[in-house]
Amino acid sequence: MDQKIISLAAEKTADRLQEFLQSLKDNDLANLLQNQAVKGKAAGALLRAIFKGSPCSEEAGALRRLKIYICGIHLVESGDLQKEVASEIIGLLMLEAHNFPGPLLVELAREFVGAIEEGSLTNGKSLELLPIILTALVANKENLAYGKGVLSGEECKKQLINTLCSGRWDRQYVIQLTSMFKLLDLVTVPSGELRHVEGTVILHIVFAIKLDCELGRELLKHLKAGQDFSNNICPFSIALLLSVTRIQRYEEQVFDLLKASVVKSFKDLQLLQGSKFLQNLVTQRSCVSTMILEVVKNSVHSWDHVTQGLVEFGFILMDSYGPKKILDGKTIETSSSLSKIPNQHACKLGANILLETFKIHEMIRQEILEQVLNRVVTRASSPISHYLDLLSSIIMYAPLVLQSCSSKVTETFDYLSFLPLQTVQGLLKAVQPLLKVSMSVRDSLILVLRKAMFASQLDARKSAVAGFLLLLKNFKVLGSLSSSQCSQSIGVSQVHVDVHSRYNSVANETFCLEIIDSLRRCLGQQADVRLMLYEGFYDVLRRNSQLANSIMQTLLSQLKQFYEPEPDVLPPLKLEACILTEGDRISLQEPLDYLLCCVQHCLVWYKSRVMPLQQEEEEEEGFYQDLEDMLESVTSRMIKSELEDFELDKSADFSQNSGVGIKNNICASLVMGICEVLIEYNFSISNFSKNKFEEVLSLFMCYKKLSDILNEKAGKGKAKTANKMDSFLSMKFVSDLLTALFRDSTQSHEESLSVLRSSNEFMRYAVSVALQKVQQLKETGHVSGPDGQNPEKIFQNLCDITRVLLWRYTSIPTSVEDLGKKEKGKSISLLCLEGLQKIFSAVQQFYQPKIHHFLRALDVTDNEGEEAEGSVSHRAAFQIRQFQRCLLNLLSQEEDFDSKEALLLVTVLSNLSRLLEPSSPQFVQMLSWTLKICKENSWEDASFCKGLMNLLFSLHVLYKSPVTLLRDLSQDIHGHLGDIDQDIEVEKTNHFAMVNLRTAAPTVCLLVLSQAEKVLEEVDWLITKLKGQVSQEILSEEASSQATLPNHPVEKAIIMQLGTLLTFFHELVQTALPSGSCVDILLKDLCKMYTILTALVRYYLQVCQSSGGILKNMEKLVKLSGSHLTPLCYSFISYIQNKSQSLTCTGEKKGKAPAVATAMARVLRETKPIPNLIFAIEQYEKFLIHLSKKSKVNLMQHMKLSTSRDFKIKGNILDVVLREDEDDNEGTASEHEGQNKEPAKKKRKKEMKCLS
Repeated sequence: MDQKIISLAAEKTADRLQEFLQSLKDNDLANLLQNQAVKGKAAGALLRAIFKGSPCSEEAGALRRLKIYICGIHLVESGDLQKEVASEIIGLLMLEAHNFPGPLLVELAREFVGAIEEGSLTNGKSLELLPIILTALVANKENLAYGKGVLSGEECKKQLINTLCSGRWDRQYVIQLTSMFKLLDLVTVPSGELRHVEGTVILHIVFAIKLDCELGRELLKHLKAGQDFSNNICPFSIALLLSVTRIQRYEEQVFDLLKASVVKSFKDLQLLQGSKFLQNLVTQRSCVSTMILEVVKNSVHSWDHVTQGLVEFGFILMDSYGPKKILDGKTIETSSSLSKIPNQHACKLGANILLETFKIHEMIRQEILEQVLNRVVTRASSPISHYLDLLSSIIMYAPLVLQSCSSKVTETFDYLSFLPLQTVQGLLKAVQPLLKVSMSVRDSLILVLRKAMFASQLDARKSAVAGFLLLLKNFKVLGSLSSSQCSQSIGVSQVHVDVHSRYNSVANETFCLEIIDSLRRCLGQQADVRLMLYEGFYDVLRRNSQLANSIMQTLLSQLKQFYEPEPDVLPPLKLEACILTEGDRISLQEPLDYLLCCVQHCLVWYKSRVMPLQQEEEEEEGFYQDLEDMLESVTSRMIKSELEDFELDKSADFSQNSGVGIKNNICASLVMGICEVLIEYNFSISNFSKNKFEEVLSLFMCYKKLSDILNEKAGKGKAKTANKMDSFLSMKFVSDLLTALFRDSTQSHEESLSVLRSSNEFMRYAVSVALQKVQQLKETGHVSGPDGQNPEKIFQNLCDITRVLLWRYTSIPTSVEDLGKKEKGKSISLLCLEGLQKIFSAVQQFYQPKIHHFLRALDVTDNEGEEAEGSVSHRAAFQIRQFQRCLLNLLSQEEDFDSKEALLLVTVLSNLSRLLEPSSPQFVQMLSWTLKICKENSWEDASFCKGLMNLLFSLHVLYKSPVTLLRDLSQDIHGHLGDIDQDIEVEKTNHFAMVNLRTAAPTVCLLVLSQAEKVLEEVDWLITKLKGQVSQEILSEEASSQATLPNHPVEKAIIMQLGTLLTFFHELVQTALPSGSCVDILLKDLCKMYTILTALVRYYLQVCQSSGGILKNMEKLVKLSGSHLTPLCYSFISYIQNKSQSLTCTGEKKGKAPAVATAMARVLRETKPIPNLIFAIEQYEKFLIHLSKKSKVNLMQHMKLSTSRDFKIKGNILDVVLREDEDDNEGTASEHEGQNKEPAKKKRKKEMKCLS
């Protein structure tokens, strides 16, 4: 009967089929379908035929269709069918649902709801049909009878869902029902309402877990399932996990899981961003950090149970991944570095979680603030910049709100005397907005600072000075210049709160004058305290110009103590009075150079900014006239003074061991500092006067003489004293000086500037100071001197300095400059290049968002209208072309090749190339140019070769995978170094001229091995990702052949990468590498290669059944590994062991114990990775055997079980060896190597033929 129905269905018209089906009873038809389905015989074809012969247009046909449809549902639920048959029936029923008329769809849906309420479903598989039926119901436009009324399809659906949700569900199919709701196209509810529902669900789940611990274990097991946790996670599951942390037994597990997933997410992101190969294969998913911040945002909807977990997690991330101490106790704080490492991202995420939580939840604010302040106080010995940044952000967000928590801040002030100075400065800067709105906080701070001023600890007194200076800067006195007049914007950590009425300004003046009185007492304290004061007064003066009289008077009276008023007395300053002698201990009492520096900056600023506005108050100008006269007198007398006048001539003692030597060193540094201060002062007031410039040059000559003596005395083996000192020149002055020296072409300035330009040493000195300033910026994030803490001003100065250095280097190359007289030290052009390299690096480290402005500032031909046109890539490419020309010119000089300059140029090109968009044509041009240089130039300079190759690889990985590059380079290395078998002559390939006998090993060899390791890491990451996907498919029990198809491109890419890497290793294991790091790293990389091959084999063990076997490419890869790598690995091992043996023998023949020890140590180091490699090969072969059995493909046919590990002793050879050497162990080893040498040779020759 079934055959007849199927044959009738094959006819063009369904008339005969309909007649035949009408002649049958519905029960007979249902029984026939049941029998066929249970037997697994063509049930799908029969069901399709019945539906074809039961059109909905006829009532009888529609009822028959309904009866058969319900029969199909019962069959699926019975559990008697094979999995494939059940899936086929469900698929057909899904397709047919849309053909039913509205009333029958309602009937079907009610059948389902009834079965769920009664609990009559067996396995719940048929529930997949319910969403389809409900969707079809909505699509039906007719009005339907439902209950006592008439409803539309959409209303019917709502009623059915309400009925479904109001009943109790059997435990066994709760999961299927929940999954079913995901498929339903439900009406969108407002997100707020949905979040409230989610919050309630989370509460219920947590309550259930408290009652039954097994549920908690299952939840964690489910989320950990698969290799990649981030694939299983969403904001809801994160919120759920954070709520579960309130249960103590799960707290640690959950936080560890979340912490690991955050770091892994950032590491994955870093890996993806650094590899075009991965970007082409893997789509970037939403980052875990984004989901966590979404949880913070959602927690506003009464998710109080999540909030506590969020706060704890935020602090865990900051504690675990904050900056760590480095050797000299400093931390390099990079606010916006080009590529932060994952740990830094994790720490930043922790801070963002806490800040956003603080903004949203009022109840938790006090706790967050308390915990941050506790860490600032208790972890003072560790770097806490991240906590201070968070504190600053919190206070900036709501200083007025924080007034309620101000008691916690005032408690913290009590510890100021015991905290390191850096912490105190950061803390006071962070709480500064709060001081402006809370008088009580300000008063308590002043009280603490006054106590600290008289503390016995030096750091406490320095902290008091720092605190008072900060207050002076930020409490404006009535009549002070605005910040725009001061050309200084208020720091970013401030908040503009308008509480400064006239009364407050007057009160501020009294308050500020009181503070200045307190600070005057510091002028009798140690040099460090005075120094802080001098460094801070200038900023105070600019922010509070009304305090100028008090400050200048203080400075004048202090300077008079050390000034010789008689105009004929030389030297003009009492240096002896600056030095304190206590018994044998000699120290600096008065930092006169810093005092003079402060005086000159304040004086120049006051004359240019304040005096033009104060013409009426002439009587006040006496102080400034006095200071001006004193500086003029000091200048003229310093020029007249000889080094003998300071007792600092060549005959003086500068050793650090004697009291006189220490005193002379202190005096010398004071004199050099004073010279620098006077150089800047006289240049600033010169107005391009020739006489003034002559004075500047004379002061420089004094500085230079002293600097040369100190360098000479310091000796070659020690650090040079002169280079240790920070220059007193301000960054703005360095910028102005360089511009005048190299770029000022004004006719009226020509004659006076020629005075300075005539001295090459002075120009070299100017560039050297610029270098020093940039280096200081890179190391600390700021520079010394005025505006040294102002990022905007520093950036502007950097732009100006770069423009000058760039012009000087490109206009006057080193080759032209060197044709003149030879002088000691680096040429000015080389110094300019060094400066450019440091600046490009610093700008990318600290000013990443301003790169476009920076490049625009360098382009002197730029017009305003072109701003929109030139992208960063265009502008960077323009600069790159200039440096490319310079490098090509340098490479064309065959005799005078300067490797240091070449390396600097390569570093500059590397820095600039990071600004190119990898998809831009400029990037491709840069890559092609670098490739060409590497292929055509054969300089035998290891450092230059390393720099250029690193540049090539860094570009290549962002364009495509570098495996073919590695293969070519390995062939070149093999050609230059020769074969491990001396009888075989290797043909030289010469792909890259840069690879030659001098650079092949270790330079290029180590570089290619390092790059191969990165490729292996990428492949390993991909295999892990594939395994995770397979695990999830298996867990969901929905794995099918279609599910694995999307992985095929990834699998092919992995196999191609490993295949090319295999040929790369094939070359290197045949290369006669020198002993040392090359051999060591090659063995480790080979071990990693086999481990990853094993991982791939294990992946295929997981999928080969569901995907119907393994790829043909995989078979080829296995064949290649068996023929081209494994045998050669064993030959290479024998080669290393023979070499090690000869090394040991050489050491013993020499008879020197140290020689033997060194040789043995090297042998041990090089042979240590050998057992690991052999184990990795054996593991690979073991899993290949398993895969061969499972896939029914003989993968072992190309694997030769090696005899290289067969330690069989041949007696006749042993006797000979024993007679030659008494050491039987060594004899056995020698015999063993001899035994295996010949087969290895033969194998090698075959392999070479095989490859060709």
